[in-house]
Amino acid sequence: MKIDITLKITPKMVTDAQGNEKKTLVGHLGTHFDVMNKEFPLEYTERNGIVFDVRTVTDRDIDVKDIDIDKVSTDMFVAFYTGFIEDEGYGTKRYFKEHPQLSNELLEALLRKYVSIIGIDFAGVRRGSEHTPMDQHCADHGVFIVENLCNLGTVMTKGGLFKAHTYPMNYAEMTGLPCRVVAEI
Repeated sequence: MKIDITLKITPKMVTDAQGNEKKTLVGHLGTHFDVMNKEFPLEYTERNGIVFDVRTVTDRDIDVKDIDIDKVSTDMFVAFYTGFIEDEGYGTKRYFKEHPQLSNELLEALLRKYVSIIGIDFAGVRRGSEHTPMDQHCADHGVFIVENLCNLGTVMTKGGLFKAHTYPMNYAEMTGLPCRVVAEI
């Protein structure tokens, strides 16, 4: 069974996103990688994946104690299901400015596990002025962040383990690469 976890973009979503976030036209619209100054390795197109259900974490950062870090292994696609993209809707000001975020401790734990991709159903692993530096920090460690995933709840109902198929556009010299991500159960 294959589940598309890529956000389907409509013309209204484009208009809303452009009104609330400047970078949405330059590779950062909808589901995309923040690649920074790195090249996405083709080996990363297929990875074992896991989704952690962290919907109950509110009013604080999602932390390492909120997941079973022992289920994470080298080269994985690790996704976080908050439900934020379904609850808030993509493209609003709140979506870009008040989204959940992963704690620095959790991000460092994932880097120490040598994961390949971190996937989230919101706009960034960190907010505001911390967003870009953390994306760069992860990229410097060979970890790419895929933002604005959807349908992670469906993957959760199938046990949370999947094979991730991730295919970014072949753009050069961009900080964001639109991509298609499919979870195979």
